Amino acid sequence: MRATKLTAIAAATIFSISLAACSSDDSTTDTSTGTDSAAAPTMTTAAPSAAATTDSMVNFGPGCAAVPTDPANAGSFEAMAEVPVATAASGNPLLSTLVTAVKKADLVDSLNSADKITVFAPTNDAFAKIPAADLKKVLANKKTLTDILTYHVVAGQLTPADLDGEHKTLQGGEVTVTGSGEDFKVNGEAAVICGNVQTANANVYIIDTVLMPKS
Repeated sequence: MRATKLTAIAAATIFSISLAACSSDDSTTDTSTGTDSAAAPTMTTAAPSAAATTDSMVNFGPGCAAVPTDPANAGSFEAMAEVPVATAASGNPLLSTLVTAVKKADLVDSLNSADKITVFAPTNDAFAKIPAADLKKVLANKKTLTDILTYHVVAGQLTPADLDGEHKTLQGGEVTVTGSGEDFKVNGEAAVICGNVQTANANVYIIDTVLMPKS
């Protein structure tokens, strides 16, 4: 009987030691409070700050004042952000001549289906700087028109921080952007009058002069 009792006591002791070991593996002791707490998971990546995300979406430039402010208007910044670039331009009152040119060059589908591009979009006034007879000839020549329009398109969605420098266009030539902050010029002649306009697949920089590729 005495042997049986000793055996039971030994088994209970071993069981208590096992429970203590398991408890030690599953938690850590807070030395300041003396209590056990579960170890916090380690974060492997940091989420982008809200400020950085907001800054990258800000529009700038005096020409932005001409963009409709009603979100329900197809030409507003909010509406343009929901659709691809050619569709977005068609609702913007500053870009009706550009839209006509894009349609004549049969580039609507190409621009709308392109993935992550930057478009330097000339305003109606920019096209008006071209003599009427010359503009008419350009609009009637699909190859020339296509070369000019694709010269305004760069691969990748360039933020204002990315703009300064040389960028290869879809036409094959290069455009040179100079400036910083909210003051940029393209090829030394076209000023950005409304920048960082978001569409579903592009960043748009509205400019006051049509860019001409080198022949």
